[in-house]
Amino acid sequence: MRNFVAVLVAILLAACGQASGDAGTSQPGEADAPVGKPVLVLAFGDSLFAGYRLARAEAYPAQLETALRGRGMNVRVQNAGVSGDTTGAGRQRLEFVLDSMTVKPDVALVELGANDMLRGLSPAQARANLDAIMAELDKRDIDVVVMGMRAAPNLGSDYADEFDAIFPDLADKYDAELVPFFIEPLIFDRSLVQDDQVHPTAQGVKAMVEHSVEEIADAID
Repeated sequence: MRNFVAVLVAILLAACGQASGDAGTSQPGEADAPVGKPVLVLAFGDSLFAGYRLARAEAYPAQLETALRGRGMNVRVQNAGVSGDTTGAGRQRLEFVLDSMTVKPDVALVELGANDMLRGLSPAQARANLDAIMAELDKRDIDVVVMGMRAAPNLGSDYADEFDAIFPDLADKYDAELVPFFIEPLIFDRSLVQDDQVHPTAQGVKAMVEHSVEEIADAID
C-alpha cells in the first residue's frame, strides 16, 4: 500500500507539469455576489490552477470563486496559473504579473513547489524561491494563502522531511494561512481523476476547493 500511495502521489503531482487546457486568466463565478468593490484574489501557481481539459468554469480559481460567493463573499478570483512552473519560474514572473494588474490583489494563493519535487530539485532552493515570492507579496501588502504540497514517499524520508517543512515554515514566517496538502482529496478516490490518470476532473477540482475553502475564506476575512 505504501508503494501504491508513493506512485499515486507522484502521478497526481505530475499534473503540475502538463499543458493547461481551456482555463482563462480570469474566472468569474456563477453565483450572485454582494454589490460593491470585490475582494481580488490572485491564484498564482502551476497547472493545478491553470486547468487541463476543463472548461473555464471548471478550473480551480473559477470553482473557488463560486464557492466563496455562495458563502455571501464579494470575491473575484484571477487565474495566474502557468503549466510547468517551478518555484524558480514563479519567482521570475511574479513582479511582472503584479505590475501588469490594473488592481492590486488583496490576497494571493501561492501554489508552487510540486514541479521542483518531481524534478528532484533542491528543497533548499525551493524554499528560497518561495520565501522570495512571499517577501514580495508581503512588501506589497498582499495577504497570502500557502497551498501546501508533500513529497512522494518514494523520494526518501530526508528529502520529504526537508520539502514538506517548507510550506508550514513559510506560512508561519509570514503569518499566512496554510492549506497543508492541496491535492489530498485526489489521493485515494480515483473517480476524481481524469482518464489520463493524472489530472483532476471537474469533480476532483470541486473536492480540492471544498478541502481548501475554509482557509481561504479565513484569509479574506
